[in-house]
Amino acid sequence: MRRLFPHPAESLLLLVCWLLLVNSVAFGQWLLGAFLGWAIPFCFRPLLIERPFRWHPLKLARFLVMVMGDIVVANFQVARLTLGRMQALRPAFVEVPIDLDNELAISVLVSVVSLTPGSLAADLSADRRTLLVHGLDVADAAAMVAGIKSRYEAPLKEIFPCSPT
Repeated sequence: MRRLFPHPAESLLLLVCWLLLVNSVAFGQWLLGAFLGWAIPFCFRPLLIERPFRWHPLKLARFLVMVMGDIVVANFQVARLTLGRMQALRPAFVEVPIDLDNELAISVLVSVVSLTPGSLAADLSADRRTLLVHGLDVADAAAMVAGIKSRYEAPLKEIFPCSPT
């Protein structure tokens, strides 16, 4: 069954989106939406990240609330920095070692770092063990690394437990 429907939740979401887009619940639209909901995930299966078997949705909700708070605070910090003296900025590239082994967790970490104003995930090493981050104002590179690891990576390790090796 998993081979025929590789991503059932995404298939259902595509069906609902299709029905909303065409603004019709006619039988033909249901058939076309169901076909698209099946065909798109089936054809793009090699490109989609598999969800982990074990994950903790409540911890994920807490993490997302924390990230949204960080984004709001960082927006004000970046506004203060950019409205101040440009010579006072200390931009830098910092390499952050990654201890995550789950592809989805790594993707979330890269996204969170890029979504937070003042930082940007510039590169992920081929072995997925080092993330190159650009910071707008980096006073202490070690503090930035420690902040990313404790604030974002540690909760992601709890949300998406490491796969057994």
